[in-house]
Amino acid sequence: MTGKGHVAERRCIVSGETSPQAGLVRFVVGPDDVIVPDIKGKLPGRGLWVSARRDMVEAACAKNAFARAARQRVSVPEGLPELIESQLAAGCLALLGLARKAGELVAGFEKVKAWLQQGAAVALVTASDAAEDGRRKLHGLAAGVPEVDAFSAEQLSLALGRGNVVHAALREGGLARRFLADVNLLAAYRRCEGPEGPSETRTRKGE
Repeated sequence: MTGKGHVAERRCIVSGETSPQAGLVRFVVGPDDVIVPDIKGKLPGRGLWVSARRDMVEAACAKNAFARAARQRVSVPEGLPELIESQLAAGCLALLGLARKAGELVAGFEKVKAWLQQGAAVALVTASDAAEDGRRKLHGLAAGVPEVDAFSAEQLSLALGRGNVVHAALREGGLARRFLADVNLLAAYRRCEGPEGPSETRTRKGE
């Protein structure tokens, strides 16, 4: 039985280092011996773990690490590093959609501005292609609030089911916490750094 406060750890099949499970990506050997990414960690089978960094996944593909760890012949899908990034991003965007449906997210400049002024926002999401003027105005209200600019306006609009989403904000809750954790993991993957390193989630202290 896992004790309270215990942090599950797994060993990366590339580096050999043991790290908290939250900072690795799980893979399993699927049908026809094809390597399948298991971002949510729910697929049956023995897990093969790789540090959640693009360069580590690339190394696992290039060095036959999956076959060695699985102790059998396996087939690695073409474009696996890109697939992982896509699935990590999709998971973050799905959480934004859930937060909107739960009433834990607002979108639109004025609504986001109001939440920031009221101190209700725990995360500010700004489209990567947002106009600098609007970005600067909300940034000035977001002292101490993590700011995420990992997604384009098109991606945010599709995730939230409305047109032209450039600014959004989340309030305190489990979905906001999961989103911030997952977007940090995505950023670490993209930048090939550990999850505790620099990311696309930035806490602004004001200027």
